[in-house]
Amino acid sequence: MTDTYIHPTAIVDEGAIILAGSRIWHWAHVCAGAKIGEGVSLGQNVFVGNKVVIGDKCKIQNNVSVYDNVTLAEGVFCGPSMVFTNVYNPRSLIERKNEYRDTAVGKGATLGANCTIVCGVSIGEYSFIGAGTVVNKDVKPYALVVGVPAKQIGWISQYGEKLALPISGKGEAICEHTRQKYVLEDDQLRFLG
Repeated sequence: MTDTYIHPTAIVDEGAIILAGSRIWHWAHVCAGAKIGEGVSLGQNVFVGNKVVIGDKCKIQNNVSVYDNVTLAEGVFCGPSMVFTNVYNPRSLIERKNEYRDTAVGKGATLGANCTIVCGVSIGEYSFIGAGTVVNKDVKPYALVVGVPAKQIGWISQYGEKLALPISGKGEAICEHTRQKYVLEDDQLRFLG
C-alpha cells in the first residue's frame, strides 16, 4: 500500500492515528483523538472529531463533518455534504457534550449526498441511504431507504443494485451483476454468496 498523503492545507492534530495509504485533501481537519484506517479518502473540507473511528477503505466526500461518537466500519461511502449529528436536542445556551449519542455505520454502507443521519442510530451493513434522506431510526442491513423521514423502499445487493424482492415476507434474489444470491426471511435479508 502506498504512503499516506496529507495535502499542505489540511490540519492533522498531533495524536491522530492515520494508517497507510490514506489520503487527506484540501482544508480537511482531523482532530487528535481520531482513528483512521488504511486506504481512507477524506475529501476537501472534511472534519473528523476526536471520538471518531473510520474503518479501512472508507470514502468521505467533500464537506462532510464526522462528529464525535460516530463509528464507520470498513468501506463506508459518505456522499458530498451529508450530515452526521451527535446531540439529539442541541441548544446553543446549554452544554450537552455529555449527552452525545453513538452512531454506528456498518460495513459497505452508502450514505448518499446531502442525507442526514440523526444521532443514536445504527446503519446496517451494505444498506443504501438515498440522497437527501433523513434517517431517524435504525436501518436494516441491505435496506434501501429514501425520504424524509427515511422509509424502506427495497433491498440492495453488496454491489449496489436493487434486488427484486418484497420489503417484507420471504423470497430469493440474485444480483444481476455479480450473480450472488440473497434470501429474505423474517424481514431480514441474508447474503448467501
